[in-house]
Amino acid sequence: MAIRLDILTLFTEMFPAVLHASMTGRAISSGAIEVHTHDIRAWADNKHQKVDDRPFGGGPGMVLMAGPVADAVEAVQAMDARLARRILLSPSGRPLTQRLVEDLASSPRVMLVCGHYEGIDQRAIDSLGLEEVSIGDFVVSGGELPAMLMVDAIARLQPGVLGHELSAAQDSFSLRDPQGRPLLDCPHYTRPRDWRGHSVPPVLLDGDHAAIAAWRLEQQVERTRERRPDLLEPRPLGHAPTSPRHNGLCTPCPC
Repeated sequence: MAIRLDILTLFTEMFPAVLHASMTGRAISSGAIEVHTHDIRAWADNKHQKVDDRPFGGGPGMVLMAGPVADAVEAVQAMDARLARRILLSPSGRPLTQRLVEDLASSPRVMLVCGHYEGIDQRAIDSLGLEEVSIGDFVVSGGELPAMLMVDAIARLQPGVLGHELSAAQDSFSLRDPQGRPLLDCPHYTRPRDWRGHSVPPVLLDGDHAAIAAWRLEQQVERTRERRPDLLEPRPLGHAPTSPRHNGLCTPCPC
């Protein structure tokens, strides 16, 4: 059964273009995932569909009220028997990592709640058991764009969505070194061999797949050390072993 993704938002009109394009569109049309968007305002308890109010204690901005958010989450949960993993997109949340995406992608159902304005009444977050997830140390206007990123990241990990079964395993952060630490991807090249005085590294042209794999791993480690040294910090004892499909080596491409 395909993974079900439910998106709760104030701006459902933002999603169609993204959901029908590229890999996400392919995943939906092939039946690999199913995505449903829900307007939180549908659970407002007033004729003006007002779902926010001024924060207690004063201060700028508006806060989404607990009632409409809780009613929306509970009603959407009841639409399918599968228990949803409930994610609130928030700059206060845990960082979104490829490991977390892989975990979510293996779930039967994920619910993405898009905060907006100054956020959501904390009582709704606590009572609903929402997991707060952040896409980075910066702030955007709402959870809609982060939700789109998560849908794309989850969709491309579903079987049959990518053109080659090893493609996802060789992405940045899915790649692992022999110690199980995440790596950035290596440089890639295609035709022509020479372009504006720059040539393709000779090792990629010789057909020696063992040498190519070694070169790619070396490049992955070097690039990670240069750009993201934090990823190569020593792992704590007892760290979970690397998944079998992430063996730390860059498998030669099928070309």
